[in-house]
Parts: sequence; structure tokens; C-alpha cells
Amino acid sequence: MTEPATSVTAPSTEHRDDASRDVFTDALNRLRRIARSAHISPEVIEALSRPSATLVATLPLRRDDGSTEYFTGVRCRYNDALGPTKGGVRFHPNVSVSEVQALALWMTLKCAVVGIPFGGGKGGVIVNPRELSRMELERLSRAYIRAMADFIGPERDIPAPDVYTDARIMGWMADEYQAIRRAKSPAVITGKPLSLGGSLGRDEATGRGAYLVLREMARKRRMKPSDTRVAIQGFGNAGYHVATLLQGDGYRIVAVSDSRGAIYRPEGLDIDSVARVKKETGEVRGVHLSGDSYEFVDHQRISNDELLELDVDILLPAALESVIGPWNAERIQAPIIAELANGPIDNEADVILDEAGKLILPDILVNAGGVTVSYFEWVQNRNGFAWPLEKVRAQLEETMTSAFERVWELGTREEISMRSAAYILALQRIGGAIDADGTREYFQTPN
Repeated sequence: MTEPATSVTAPSTEHRDDASRDVFTDALNRLRRIARSAHISPEVIEALSRPSATLVATLPLRRDDGSTEYFTGVRCRYNDALGPTKGGVRFHPNVSVSEVQALALWMTLKCAVVGIPFGGGKGGVIVNPRELSRMELERLSRAYIRAMADFIGPERDIPAPDVYTDARIMGWMADEYQAIRRAKSPAVITGKPLSLGGSLGRDEATGRGAYLVLREMARKRRMKPSDTRVAIQGFGNAGYHVATLLQGDGYRIVAVSDSRGAIYRPEGLDIDSVARVKKETGEVRGVHLSGDSYEFVDHQRISNDELLELDVDILLPAALESVIGPWNAERIQAPIIAELANGPIDNEADVILDEAGKLILPDILVNAGGVTVSYFEWVQNRNGFAWPLEKVRAQLEETMTSAFERVWELGTREEISMRSAAYILALQRIGGAIDADGTREYFQTPN
């Protein structure tokens, strides 16, 4: 079969200078900007301006050839005012302390905005997992937990899957922790295989949560799915599930991408066909399944940068952080942007897009489905009782739609952005916990 894909070349995009832009500093600047405009207590801002604790460890890995290689592992417990910290572990070459701390801050806000009793945490290992054998990947996963065993725990800090980690890796990590503690402790890690205490619905949770937010937004704006074009940058677990659910409602998914590039078809893509061929070949292609065979359909091959700038109705950045910044914000055409990834829009671009009238559905709301179902898994593990899929989905829908309604109502009433509304709700909840311990105003007030 010959693939009739049209090659498209666009002007090169001027990217940020990674050495000069720090993702954690950028995250703090956004937090302070929104908090000051909403007159949030300085004590709350101060409490959230630094992580509670960050552990950096060297992880020795015995390679299959007998040699030993050393990797850096990081774990951050950002803030536990509302409960034990919670957050994923990513295996990626670009992991850094700054990135992990920013992700942990966003997780703190995310848990608060959807009202689950967790604080924010995050972790990672600086590694390209594609360069490891399966046995090396297991050894590295266990080495990470050995280094972090005293830093985590079911009532202290609960890891979960993230970029390039999955249920199997979580199973290895849970097993290593239990071996160290000499006791079963399934609630120490979420996102595990079902046979090891995982929850039904966890694999689809992030994508389904994003779908629920988009569904509610579309109802508010009275959008017609069949007339709505969607582009998704990132076709991993979350991107696939949100694409499938949106397509099931009649939305036209016109572009998807992975780390190698993107495909674009104005008439729409068959998501299940694209997903099957990606699983078989390792890349996204414009195809249509017919029984056990597939045929290529006309489509364009474009870059990830070009996908972001397509003329579509909804853009979902679902890959990594800081893909939209001052270098490309003015070229973003989509009137609605739903942040399925963590921090895909940086602080400067946030202001540019807001002034341009874009509706940004923020990451701390859109992708909160994953941590919400992780919370359900933690509850199930602690109670020793597994929920049926219908209950997981119903509880997720109630959580996500209620959170969306609160954010939308506040944003509409105060005439502020959805991001500002989400941040304010989160900060008010965290501020309530801080205030309960006593603030300067309380201690300076006469009896």
C-alpha cells in the first residue's frame, strides 16, 4: 500500500530558550499574578511559593551486560494542607527538579479545585526508557522506590503513572515498597494493574475527565459536535481516550500527533483505525480499517508546531508542558484551548491568549480525572473493596461536572478567565486549611 500523504513545510517556529526559561519560576509567576488580582491572602501565596520537601537521589542500575549506570531520580512533596501528597512518576530525558516542582504545584491546585483530600506531589527519573530492556526498566523502577521508600507512603505521598510509566511499572514499584516494609500496602501507589489492586476505569480516567469538561463547556456554548473540529497534540493514553469519546459524540477529530509528528485531515480521522495502526507500526497515520486490513486515506503530514496553529474550533495540547509560549501564541487560531497536558501554555502566552479572547480550559481542571480516579483507587485499597466500573464512571462524572460548574459560575459572575476562576477556587480551599491553623490576623486579634 502506498500512503498518499501530502508533505507540508511551514516556516520554522521560534522556540523558547530552555536555558533561560524555568518552568517552576514560570508556574510561580502565574500563581502570584492570579492570586494578587484575586486578593488572596499573602500567607497563602507564601505557603505555596516553595515546596515542602524535594528529594534528589542517585539510582544505580545494573545493565544487562553487567555494567552499572547511574540515573537521577526526583520526588517532590509540595503541599499537604489538604491531605497526603499525590502525583505521578515520569521517566523522561528532560525531567528536572524545576519541572517536578512545577508539576507538584499544579497537582496541589488540581486536587483542591476538584475537592479531593490530597495535596500535590510529583516525581521522575532522567532517562530515556526506550533505551532500556524490560528487565532494566524493572530494575530502575525498583531502584527508584528503594531511594524514595522513606519519602512516600499511603498516608504521606502516593505515586502514580505519568509520562512513559504505566500500570506494570506501578506494580513493580508497589511490590518493591511492600518488600521493604515487609507488609502489604496496596494504597501506597495508584494506577496499578487490576490484579494488584488497581481500579477499573483508571486507564481512561484522564481522557474521560477531559471529555466531561468539554461536554459541559459545549452545552454552555450550545456547540454542535458535527460542526466542531478538534486537533489533539499528543496521542498517548489521555489523547486517545478523549479523542474516542469526542468522536463518539460526533466531533470531527481532524489532527492528532505523537513525538514523531502529526497528521491532519480536514474531513476527520478514524481514531480507532489510527490507534490500531500506531500500536502496530509505532507512528500515527491516516488510515481507515476494513475488517482485518486497512487502507490509507488522503491526509497531510505536519509538525507538532503546525498542529498547534491549525484553524480548528478546539485545540487540545496533550503532550508536555510549555508548548505554547510568546514565540507562537499569536499564531494560535483555535478559539478554545483545553489543556490536557500539564502546563502546556506558559504564563506569558496565557496573558496573550486571554487578551485575544481565547477560552482556555485550564489543566488543573481538564486533566484532573486521572488523580480523581487515583483517589478512588486509594479509597478502594484502604477499604479492601473494589468498585464496579459503573460506579467509578458515575463518581468521576459527578466530580468533574461539579468542579466545572463551580469554575464556570465563578468565571462568569466575576468576568474572569476560567484559569483565574479555577486558581481562585483552589487557593480558597487551601487557604481555608491554612487559616484553620491560625494566621497572623488571628494571632494579632485581641481575645
